[in-house]
Amino acid sequence: MNETGNKMLKYQVDGPEDAPVLVLGPSLGTTWHMWDRQIPELSQHWRIFRYDLPGHGGAPAHPAAAVSDLSDRLLATLDSVGVQRFGYVGCSIGGAVGADLALRHPHRVAALALVAASPRFGTADEFRRRGVIVRSNGLEPIARTSPERWFTSGFAAAQPAIVEWAVQMVRTTDPGCYIAACEALAAFDIRTELPRIGVPTLVLVGAEDEVTGPAEARNLVAGIPDARLALVPGASHLAPVEQPAAVTDLLLMHFSTTWQDTLASIPVPASPPPGFAAPFAPVAPIAELTAAAHLPESSTTGRSDRYDRGMKVRREVLGDAHVDAATAGSDGFTDDFQELLTRYAWGEIWSREGLDRRSRSCVSLTAVVASGHLGGLAQHVRAALRNGLTPVEIKEVLLQTAVYCGIPAAGAAFEIAQSVIQEETTPPT
Repeated sequence: MNETGNKMLKYQVDGPEDAPVLVLGPSLGTTWHMWDRQIPELSQHWRIFRYDLPGHGGAPAHPAAAVSDLSDRLLATLDSVGVQRFGYVGCSIGGAVGADLALRHPHRVAALALVAASPRFGTADEFRRRGVIVRSNGLEPIARTSPERWFTSGFAAAQPAIVEWAVQMVRTTDPGCYIAACEALAAFDIRTELPRIGVPTLVLVGAEDEVTGPAEARNLVAGIPDARLALVPGASHLAPVEQPAAVTDLLLMHFSTTWQDTLASIPVPASPPPGFAAPFAPVAPIAELTAAAHLPESSTTGRSDRYDRGMKVRREVLGDAHVDAATAGSDGFTDDFQELLTRYAWGEIWSREGLDRRSRSCVSLTAVVASGHLGGLAQHVRAALRNGLTPVEIKEVLLQTAVYCGIPAAGAAFEIAQSVIQEETTPPT
């Protein structure tokens, strides 16, 4: 085990030193121990390199707010130990890292397995709201509900020790790093880039996964040119924990039959890994499917860069639901105003580097109260929570407005803000 510097990830290595390297990436809220039951068999064939996400499992708490940042840190860590080319398995956000590596560094990845993954994880609003809940309540609400997201009900009832282990993994995660990972997943969307993934890919999903289920897996298979789908019955999101033997067999089959085929076809900037380990008798996958889902096509609106930048920032700050409602209600009379708002307010002012988004939210809250335009206050309170302000900080901003803008305006603002904060920070039941 080793950990070095802000740019490095904490890691664990198992298996023979002269075998090819297989990297295992974890899911959000877990540690490398989620792969413990795969190690005995996988390490007979490969040198297994497992890593922890920042702030997870005691790893240094240096938040990474983009999937590409996690990928870069992983490559820096692999470079530090002399690993140039490797196979990669990733679960959930770990799968996002693997897909990003295959897109941006295809010469480094020999073969890929995406477990409980998706080209886009839910909606940006869902993950930003999860960040608001953690910022306001800590990780306890997330920890308590993790078992129902990760495991089938039958497994959770039969394995209370594993359920408690899962809850403790989340409880011991650094909240700031968890929130940053939520932001990374909120921004992750490779739906239109899937055809550029050029390595053999296994897409593995639990049949009962309600987080990133079979539909998302089929989208991956439909978009990646050389991909197969393996469906694991009796498993939910953390299939490697719930059905370890099945997942191990599928990984053994995939990497034993695809890795060698790709070594000569993809350019390698450095020496390839040592010779492939002795083959084993493949185990038939539990279920293997093909899919023919349709992927969204690239946007060709022809809008200016300023408009596109503004729409991106507007959605990040206000949320997809609000922006979709505003644009859906637009018509020939108001279209120009919506474009002006997006291009100028969001593409120009909110995109400037002079203030961070927290500061701009403070200014916006104050300006809305001072101008008496309280009809727009609720959306700016939601935006402030998404931009990182806590309920206590929003309260301080409104107290400040009471002094300079008047008690009646501030009183009305407190009522609106109280309702929004309660709605946004209350964990789902």
